[in-house]
Amino acid sequence: MAVSALGLVSSVSRPLVSRFARCPLHVLHTSASKLAPRNLSHRRVSHTSMNIMSPSISYDILSKQNAETSTALIAHYESNKDFNALSAKEGADILARDQEDAEKLQVGIDYAKEKGVIDPDFVPEEYITIDVLGKTPAEVADAMLSEMGKKEGESVIVICGLSGTGKGTTVSKLMEKIEGDGNGRSVVCWSNGNIFRSVTLLAATWCEQQDGLDGFDADKALTKENLASFMSMLEFGKFNGKFDTRIFGLGLDLLVSEVQNTELKVPKVSRNIPTVAKVTQGEVILFAADAIKQMGEAGMVVLLEGREQTVNYVRTPLRFTLTLSDDTLIGKRRAAQRLGAAALSAVSDDATDDDIEAALDKELEKMVAEA
Repeated sequence: MAVSALGLVSSVSRPLVSRFARCPLHVLHTSASKLAPRNLSHRRVSHTSMNIMSPSISYDILSKQNAETSTALIAHYESNKDFNALSAKEGADILARDQEDAEKLQVGIDYAKEKGVIDPDFVPEEYITIDVLGKTPAEVADAMLSEMGKKEGESVIVICGLSGTGKGTTVSKLMEKIEGDGNGRSVVCWSNGNIFRSVTLLAATWCEQQDGLDGFDADKALTKENLASFMSMLEFGKFNGKFDTRIFGLGLDLLVSEVQNTELKVPKVSRNIPTVAKVTQGEVILFAADAIKQMGEAGMVVLLEGREQTVNYVRTPLRFTLTLSDDTLIGKRRAAQRLGAAALSAVSDDATDDDIEAALDKELEKMVAEA
């Protein structure tokens, strides 16, 4: 039985365990620049003009929009210069974004340590590295489940890795396998976004209740004392027979599962989340760690995907970092995902292989022109 994530969307962590993430910033930028194409010109090198036979793509493969689709498209365009140039640019962009996100997150983590919210000397359990090169998501999931089988009683799985290494797909496959193993275990995918949203709702509500304040005032709302008060208004536990997060204070009495698509997505929340997240990383990390501990002790399997800074404080020996020993595949996977989605929207379900190839080539040409 699937259990919806109740506290949701974790997004940033310490430099990841890959050779890119271990590099200083100037080295990372050098690596990214080497991946970037010298010139994404409008020159189009088609399979036909190169006289190279490429594996055809059927509608069945294209419509799956999964790892099988991406793998087929990468093979199909293996010798296409335009696809490889687009892939290189996608890879460079991913590396740059990951580094930028890691730096922004580290500011929040350092601030939390300075405030004494999180222990600066905390050491998490060791991460197990899995090179996903040549492995299907199912095989990666099996490797994790094999480790889980060696750790009796452990039910919290942490997954980290660079963007493009397949974390989300692996989480989906893990859930599928655990729910289908006949043991009747419940699985929840946890991330921290709705906790950040809940704190932001409380901060915005506090501002509305102050005389003389016109709109959201971060300096006045986000003091150390106020943040401690807002966090005390959040409670994780069982409500109405299921795990949920309760928001109780400032006249509010809400369950996150019931308002995650309404009150938690109103403009006064959405536009102020980045400001609140900068100063509440530590508080939300500890709240999440306690919530995950409760669910694990209740016998649920908890899958936690995120960056290392935000998941380090969740105690579990089942910690995995996904890597790709062939760094170019990160960009190729992203390019294939974009290309496959665009082509699928351009063809009908009775499209022939030739129709699909024409659509793929047309969409590739557009993407190269726009890059």
